[in-house]
Amino acid sequence: MTSAIPQIAVNVFKESVRDKVLYNLVFFAVLLIGTSYLIGQLTAGQDIKIIKDLGLAATSIFGLFIAVLIGIGLVSKEVDRRSIYALLAKPIRRPEFIIGKYLGLVLTLLINVSVMTVAIYAVLAGMAWLGGSWMTPERPAVDPLLLKAILLIFFQLMIVTAIALFFSTFSSPMLSAALTFGLYVVGHFNADLKNFETVMDSKPAVYLARTMYYLLPNLAPLDIKAQIVHGQPIPWSYMMLNMVYALVYVTALVLAAMFVFSRRDFK
Repeated sequence: MTSAIPQIAVNVFKESVRDKVLYNLVFFAVLLIGTSYLIGQLTAGQDIKIIKDLGLAATSIFGLFIAVLIGIGLVSKEVDRRSIYALLAKPIRRPEFIIGKYLGLVLTLLINVSVMTVAIYAVLAGMAWLGGSWMTPERPAVDPLLLKAILLIFFQLMIVTAIALFFSTFSSPMLSAALTFGLYVVGHFNADLKNFETVMDSKPAVYLARTMYYLLPNLAPLDIKAQIVHGQPIPWSYMMLNMVYALVYVTALVLAAMFVFSRRDFK
């Protein structure tokens, strides 16, 4: 039997592209990136750096909203519309349904992050051409190393998407959104749990914090925007290590989502 995963993924991508919320988010992201040019004009010699900083921040923030707002409805929307019954009546296995949904949203994210990346480089190129400042003390204006930060932003969004998908298999959209945003915030401060013994003497609390450190997503290492903007070198070994971590965490979340969804009763 032919796998239904590619067809489900394409359908998710097409449905996401037709979503007006998606267009609004991308529009505001590109607008913010363009506005960074005007903000850069208000500074003295820091315009290129500000455009890079705001451009990467816009890509991360609006990518997060796209991942959460679409991800939380991947399963619940099918249940609310009762189309889940027709889908499951077809020769589609439930794990295929989950994987296809996830890959479809990842494809949507990839396209949108690519659009925002092009917008960042377009603004930087225009800024450098108008001001004649192709080189800065840190990096070239049109810096190819920005792609490293954008690549890790994309892997970070893959984790967020998997989290949203996991919660959407058993909870309401509002609760899924709240939990996903909560884990996103916690993920950027997760490293503090590893050294919890420095502020707490209770052994059970320390063990609990250490357990949570390994279970919760660690998103801070995937955020290298500041290092890239300030011209700090990021070795490829660091990139590969964090990308492998992201893929392992995503795999675990998708498997958990498949497990929960496979045992869910829709009668």
